Amino acid sequence: MAGLAAGVPAFAQTTESVAGLTRVQDESPLLLQADELVYDRDRESVAAVGDVQLDYGGTRLVARRVIYNQRTARMVAIGNVEIVQPDGTRVFADEIDVTEDFADGFVNALRIVTPDKTYIAAENAVREGGTTTTFGHGVYTACEPCRERPEKPPLWQIKAQRVIWNGEEKTIRFEKASFEFFGMPIAYLPVFTTADPTVKRKTGFLMPGVRYSQELGFGLAIPYFIALAPNYDLKLTGTGFTRQGGLGEATFRHRTENGLYTITAAGIHQLTPEAFDPITQDSTHVNRAMIGTTGKFKINPRWTFGWDVLAQTDKNFSRTYDITGFSDLVQQNEVYLTGLGDRNFFDARVMQFDVQESDPDGAGRDAQQPWVLPSIDYNAVTSRPVAGGELAFNVNARGISRDIADQRGNPADSNFATRGLRGENGRITTEAEWRRTYIAPNGVALTPILAAQADANFLDTSTFPSYSATGAALTSDDTFYRSMVTAGMEVRWPILFSSTSSVHVLEPIAQVFARPDETGSGKLPNEDAQSFVFDTTTLFERDKFSGYDRIEGGHRANVGLRYTGTFNNGWTLFGTVGQSYNLGGENPFAAPDLLNVGAESGLETDQSDFVGMFGASYNNWLRAAVRARFDETTFENRRTETEAEIHTGRFTAGAEYAFVQAQPTYGFAADRHEVTTRASVRFGENWQAFGGATYDIVNDRFSRNGIGLAYDDECFSLTLRFDQSRDNSEVQSNSFAFRISLRTLGDFGSAGTDF
Repeated sequence: MAGLAAGVPAFAQTTESVAGLTRVQDESPLLLQADELVYDRDRESVAAVGDVQLDYGGTRLVARRVIYNQRTARMVAIGNVEIVQPDGTRVFADEIDVTEDFADGFVNALRIVTPDKTYIAAENAVREGGTTTTFGHGVYTACEPCRERPEKPPLWQIKAQRVIWNGEEKTIRFEKASFEFFGMPIAYLPVFTTADPTVKRKTGFLMPGVRYSQELGFGLAIPYFIALAPNYDLKLTGTGFTRQGGLGEATFRHRTENGLYTITAAGIHQLTPEAFDPITQDSTHVNRAMIGTTGKFKINPRWTFGWDVLAQTDKNFSRTYDITGFSDLVQQNEVYLTGLGDRNFFDARVMQFDVQESDPDGAGRDAQQPWVLPSIDYNAVTSRPVAGGELAFNVNARGISRDIADQRGNPADSNFATRGLRGENGRITTEAEWRRTYIAPNGVALTPILAAQADANFLDTSTFPSYSATGAALTSDDTFYRSMVTAGMEVRWPILFSSTSSVHVLEPIAQVFARPDETGSGKLPNEDAQSFVFDTTTLFERDKFSGYDRIEGGHRANVGLRYTGTFNNGWTLFGTVGQSYNLGGENPFAAPDLLNVGAESGLETDQSDFVGMFGASYNNWLRAAVRARFDETTFENRRTETEAEIHTGRFTAGAEYAFVQAQPTYGFAADRHEVTTRASVRFGENWQAFGGATYDIVNDRFSRNGIGLAYDDECFSLTLRFDQSRDNSEVQSNSFAFRISLRTLGDFGSAGTDF
């Protein structure tokens, strides 16, 4: 190859105009490589011939022949032309005729591939002013061409008589365009504009959305996005409903140096409020609106501050109109501060709960929800051993204010329960625990445990005239102090059995705790220890209650056996069985409280029910487990939960079975018995079918079921889903959802339409 490599100065010396090209853009050097260089003094042109490669200002041009004309200051590249721009965009053409600064030019048989794999092809193109390129009879798509059949049409493409790419405004405009799917035109658009594929945020209309419900009618949403600045933007959405009129929404987002906050507002003047159920508040409101805000900020690497707050004219507006970010059944309004260290954690938050249900104002669960003012948690573990062991501290404080008591049942019945008292109550708790493990010569692990807890409770309630605690009258306006000290010992003896094909570990476990009775057992408000399940996960807990409002007292022993087996063929087996014993003192799970926590839990007798768990897994594709609780005398099944999951290359399936015997004292008069299944299968290269169902065995009906179909590839995705559900009154609701996503163009569809 008799060419010029980086020694371009020789080329620059040959013609001042070519050297002048070097001065056009930030003094970048021009590098030229070719088989032959021809200079025509009569025509004042320079030609590079044969495997030409030109590098200039970060742009590389490859062609069979490149001719530069000094008179016209134009450069012509001919034959398999390829230009690679600094951002990675690749341009292919048969011939390119451009000015020396690449600002203006003409191209024949053009094809462009951008870095994010979008494609533009055209019969010809004209570049003007260095910013605008107009393509004649252009085609645009974000789908890669088929390697086996390049002539095959892409999954989707836009064909237009003219395509105008404005590099300054970062837009692509299609004129007299048709949208084709699998080569078939399905829509015609006189004018269509989208953002440059290299732009992630651009002012303009987004893809519309649709929805339907019986009360709202058919709705079409048109969103408009405004990129106000690189770090904040505004989205305005107008939705027209055939039955209720126009809904307006606005969402403002602002990202700062250390966080992000959003503000969302929405409102509507309902044209047909009577379309809603007459007994609900939805049917009484004409003008409905909301405003909500979220925020999260990193104060420093350890501390985070944030909020999530919603205010609305009625408690069900945001859910009814599916306002993004505020449509959950329970909206948890909160302001919080959290800190996370290597061995400590802090969390403080103020909370209020909105249950977005269609009940008249002043009724239903929403009016019974409390204000939490505040809830504080602090946990710390000492960095150095204390007396050779680990010392941990917990501090918890909470304040509750409620306007209406949250009660269930008739006070004269045994199943009467109070989830929350009317008025204000608060508690401050401090707790410390020390434990150290000693290993005996025979491998037995001995762990002494010492714990102490103290708290103060403050009451200003009006639900009941008085409470009786330790013989003293606890009135509705009182302060009550209690404490608990615990001394315990845990013994574990892991025994290892092994063979050439498996390893087994059998571990007997025994715990003994000595402590006084719970002070004021069951007489104080219970706000954070209402959820209680006795199984193998809580068998070896020192305090089995889920929160601080109840304290486990009395002498207790927990015994059990754990097993783990690992086999060379990929199987793993694991299991736990055990029982708990009340050795003396008052059994806290038999003592009644305002919520009847512990009733029919399996721990209310001195000898608890048996609990067990057994599971198996095979490599990474199969896992199954069963957990159960059996009566300590009759061995009757009280509770069973079974789950299984399988994963293969294309198939995933799972199933859960749950049985809970009736707990009338705890508020469940009938057995609960249901099966839940789910499955998905991929077929072909891009298709997936999925579905699931929940069957209520007691009532002999499907309470929930759904099925769906999805397609996805590098440029297109489609999801179709149908869901059906029934409530306790046999009311059936059906919902259909679909979503279409075209890469670089946006999404179109519905999150769910009811019918």
